[in-house]
Amino acid sequence: MSNFRKLLSYLNKYRLNVGLNILCNLLMALFTAVSIPAVIPFLQILFDQSPPIIERPEVNSLDDAVQFGKYLFSQSLVDNGKEQTLIYVCVIIVVIYLLINLFRYLSLFFMAPVRNGIVRDIRQQLFDKLMVLPLSYFSEERKGDLMSRITADVQEIEWSILNVLEALFREPIIVALCLGTMLYISPSLTLFVFILLLFTAVIIGGIGKTLKRKSAQVQSLLGQIVSIVEEGLSGLRIIQGFNAEQYQKDKFAKVNNQYRRRLTQVFWRRDLSSPLSEFLGVSVVAILLWYASRLVFDGAMAPSTLFAYLLAFFYILNPAKSFSSAYYNVQKGLAAVDRVNHILQAEQPLKEQPNAKSIQHLSSALEYRSVHFTYPGGEQAVLENIDLRLEKGQIVALVGASGAGKSTMADLLPRFYDVTDGAILIDGIDIRDYRLRDLRQLMGIVSQEAILFNDTIYNNIVFGLEGVSEAEVIQAAKVANAHEFIQQTEQGYQTNIGDRGQKLSGGQRQRLTIARAILKNPPILILDEATSALDSESEKLVQEALFKLMQNRTSLVIAHRLSTIQHADEIIVMDQGHIVERGNHQDLLAKDGAYRRLVDLQAF
Repeated sequence: MSNFRKLLSYLNKYRLNVGLNILCNLLMALFTAVSIPAVIPFLQILFDQSPPIIERPEVNSLDDAVQFGKYLFSQSLVDNGKEQTLIYVCVIIVVIYLLINLFRYLSLFFMAPVRNGIVRDIRQQLFDKLMVLPLSYFSEERKGDLMSRITADVQEIEWSILNVLEALFREPIIVALCLGTMLYISPSLTLFVFILLLFTAVIIGGIGKTLKRKSAQVQSLLGQIVSIVEEGLSGLRIIQGFNAEQYQKDKFAKVNNQYRRRLTQVFWRRDLSSPLSEFLGVSVVAILLWYASRLVFDGAMAPSTLFAYLLAFFYILNPAKSFSSAYYNVQKGLAAVDRVNHILQAEQPLKEQPNAKSIQHLSSALEYRSVHFTYPGGEQAVLENIDLRLEKGQIVALVGASGAGKSTMADLLPRFYDVTDGAILIDGIDIRDYRLRDLRQLMGIVSQEAILFNDTIYNNIVFGLEGVSEAEVIQAAKVANAHEFIQQTEQGYQTNIGDRGQKLSGGQRQRLTIARAILKNPPILILDEATSALDSESEKLVQEALFKLMQNRTSLVIAHRLSTIQHADEIIVMDQGHIVERGNHQDLLAKDGAYRRLVDLQAF
């Protein structure tokens, strides 16, 4: 139940509302408990089953308070007669139940902002955590499953747990006060009832444990469903191109059917809570009626007292039933809490030093010094003994076959991953000693895949930047050779480009990412095969934009098309995580080594 206690810790932010909710529940429970013994003595006097009290009693105890109430009622009988007094009793009953239901509504009124606020807080924390987790975390997780946790699991927490918070706060108070009344009427009989209720609680608790286990399986299967849908929509072109529609349908149908079976089992167990608790409650009533009637027959209890006791017990039944249903729902919801906490408690391996240094610009150089790197959970090193220095304003290109480690080197620079051994330095200081936000602010990244968002062209260029004028955005687009095609769209810079920029061509998308990097104006530029997926015409336009972008910037360029990096200050040839050759274009051609073979292959 530690996860449930952690969930309840969110209530701290809403202490005022929770306090008012508890107060209203307490008042509702108090009036509920008062309504049990308050009416019966008056009816006994009214119908001549108990003698009226003529003398005014001293009030020193609960018994004296009851006697004082009887005295006031007796005085009303003398002064107003039975018919008028009966009207007073009816009015008192109506007022009591008006107050009971008023405070019940107010308790729900104060709890509504708490429930919805906690859902918002959990969802916000999840998204915030996902935004800062390292890329290595997502390589182990399915995107669809993560989406399911932030949507379906959080919704399950609201339905299963937060929906019953009012029951968890209200019903125990009612049960406690009614039990107090029952103890006051007959301690021995209440002990007998308590043993019966404890027995029923054990039965309900046993079923609740299996419900939590089944619910965890249901939530996991729902995550798989969302993953398959997300993959299907993202890869629809390939699915249809390879006639794999039936394969994907069968894959979805299999998981979808498993989800249906598991969810049916959960519903069977959850829906068992109400009839089971009602049956057990009636069984307890039957046993109680038998036992208490024997006390009446033996003269140990008056019939009116038995009536009052049974009324108090019946007031317990509904709260106890609600509480047992709430227990089932909580068990079901705790499975969702576990899945949510899997993200919230995920370790952040990219630690920032408590006294991390600030950096605003590149002064001299950045350097890879004896860098080794192995992916988390991997066994084979991806990079080994990498030594590389980029002077300020220098352009260094990385070339080599796929899997040589080029993109990994680029990912280490903005600390998407941390080196396994060695260090990367900027201006002679390990990048792990800088503030992470400042470090990444130095860099502009243009990747092979043009990553754009379902928003306007303007917002995609401005992305993440503040205080940018429209003139600066237009100027960045012009430098990126993007202004002309932007002007030809329906609404210019305010045109929505669709999911991942699907309304634009590949070259247009790439030029927008370049405009975004130009607007950021970073001192360090990382270009990861930015032209490899483009046709010749688009490549020419993008290449022109890149040349403008690299002016007076320190650039690390990864390229498959060697014609695009002939003018680099230094070309690094990589193979299986090692640097095998380095030099400028002409020197490497003259060596007639690995670089020359790459050039000849591309020429062929």
